[in-house]
Amino acid sequence: MKKILVTGAGGYIGSVATYLLLQNGYQVVAVDNFSTGYRQPLEFLQDKFGKNKLINYEFDLRHDLTPLFEEEKNIDAVFHYAASCLVDESMKDPAKYFSNNVCGSQNLLNTLLKYGINKVIFSSTCAVYGEAAYFPIDEKHPTDPTGPYGESKLMTEKIIKWYGKLKNLHYIVLRYFNVCGASDDGAIGDSKKPSTLLVQNAVRGALGIEPFFLTCPEVPTPDKTPVRDYVNVVDLNLAHIKALEYLFNGSQSEIINLGTGNGDSVLEIIGKVREVTGVKFGLKKTTPREGDDAKKIASIEKAEKVLGWRPERTIKDSIESLMKWYKGHPTGWDK
Repeated sequence: MKKILVTGAGGYIGSVATYLLLQNGYQVVAVDNFSTGYRQPLEFLQDKFGKNKLINYEFDLRHDLTPLFEEEKNIDAVFHYAASCLVDESMKDPAKYFSNNVCGSQNLLNTLLKYGINKVIFSSTCAVYGEAAYFPIDEKHPTDPTGPYGESKLMTEKIIKWYGKLKNLHYIVLRYFNVCGASDDGAIGDSKKPSTLLVQNAVRGALGIEPFFLTCPEVPTPDKTPVRDYVNVVDLNLAHIKALEYLFNGSQSEIINLGTGNGDSVLEIIGKVREVTGVKFGLKKTTPREGDDAKKIASIEKAEKVLGWRPERTIKDSIESLMKWYKGHPTGWDK
């Protein structure tokens, strides 16, 4: 049984990843500092799969990680999700993003190599590309982030690439486009408070959990709202497991986009949420977020070619899984 370290395991994407790894027979060592992640999904998964299959630790990646790796021997690979990830916040507090995302990642990588762990799947972002020069965006597109969040991820990618060249680190960097949905059964989902994720907020608005606000700026698209490529969180994490198997097979390091290859505007997403939920919830405008550009759509040809991965879940599937999640957890996890 392979043992996988998951950083940021109490967060939205990391907790769904932990669930999928456990379902697929992996042992998981979960790490989170719980500044924005939650203990409850990990406690839920321990109850479901057993404390021998899921071992939980509280660590900040910027601090000394030696006690963790002295305790947990024979870790086979790492899923590195832990990061501050709000574009708008990064514009207001860049120091937080360079400290958490870059310094934390470097400390983690140094410690991994010290203990002979050299396989990493890194959670990166399409924000590294900045304003799109062409569509769909492939992995050869120039990288020119428009904010500290994307810059912090790109800096970490560069550290990883250099460690690959000089320190025998084997890696897959996965550049996410916009993530949505919950686990298919609705048991694990998003608890960001407040959430900046459109599909989640629209479903919450439809279910009457809290009012829905339009936070996007006006941009040069047909309906004047940003167009994004929305990929389901389960599909996204299944790509991580394929990337893991790819590294275990001795394949070379890669940088790969994860999206669907299609785009929806903010207003189109709202229309789909209204259609699936049957609720015509109101739209209120609020202060636009900083750092949003007009359009981002992924090329996923490389993901299909290298990993044999294609997304299987539609926006409708994502909305339905979120309805299950929020009906059971209207305010998300509590702790």
